[in-house]
Amino acid sequence: MSLRLLFSAPRSDWEDYREVLPAALAEAGIDAVLEHALDPADPAGIDYIVYAPSSRLTDFTPFAGAKAVLCLWAGVEKIVGNATLTQPLVRMVEPGLREGMVEWVAGHVLRHHLGTDRHVRRRAPHWDVAVPPLARDRTVAILGLGELGAACATALAALGFRVLGWARSPKALAGVETCSGADGFAAVLARAEILVLLLPLTAETSNVFDARAFAALRPGAALLNPGRGGLIDDAALLAALETGQVGHATLDVFREEPLPAEHPFWGHPGVTVTPHVASATRPPSASRAVAENIRRGEAGLPFIGRVDRVAGY
Repeated sequence: MSLRLLFSAPRSDWEDYREVLPAALAEAGIDAVLEHALDPADPAGIDYIVYAPSSRLTDFTPFAGAKAVLCLWAGVEKIVGNATLTQPLVRMVEPGLREGMVEWVAGHVLRHHLGTDRHVRRRAPHWDVAVPPLARDRTVAILGLGELGAACATALAALGFRVLGWARSPKALAGVETCSGADGFAAVLARAEILVLLLPLTAETSNVFDARAFAALRPGAALLNPGRGGLIDDAALLAALETGQVGHATLDVFREEPLPAEHPFWGHPGVTVTPHVASATRPPSASRAVAENIRRGEAGLPFIGRVDRVAGY
């Protein structure tokens, strides 16, 4: 008998996946019927829910037979606290997310390291010789050493940077100086010349970058946030930019998206806005990741990316 899969996501996502997801399922040898409906017939008979947090589905109670909710996003903060969700929740883990994040982070770290903006923005003749240090003399810190953070830290270390990594619990990563805990957090802030935020958004990390954290930074540090908008207190960041405590902020994620036209980040000379493109899910590779987790679920194997509901990620 065919598995029943509910694709619970907006129509725009359905158009992106309606052909590539069945193809990935077939390639994995999975016999499945893919449904896209807000109120499917016999919801208790659905085997797996392929889910985007932008979906209108908020009550998972009718889907008593579902073996897992497979998220199309890496971030699950919008769903992890849903009391009706008792099925295993699995976040998206796929190569495109990792590769895209590494490329965005490496590109913007190199931009700040080399001082590229001073040349790109020049409008008058001025032979401005400012030789940057070598990467080995530049300290870059990554806050958050999950799959994406670890990949970025490893890539930057391969480019020669002195890389610091911080995680909630101790971790070891070749070529990276790692630390954890409150003391380690403060030490990283004091040393980082370029700081990359890749922490998950939880109750503990919401507004983790407030006025106190900015004050602990090495003065003039560049801040990159491709992680979660809620990690940063916007007002505190603007204040730190005005004093020069933060030299520049390159932001890809925001509390409200799209970023409202009236938000002060848009016009601030010390802020670069990119429109949540650092690590986009690519439907072909994401479909293969979904198919692999369904294969694993049917074989009784652990899901890749299963969310710890207590930790929140």
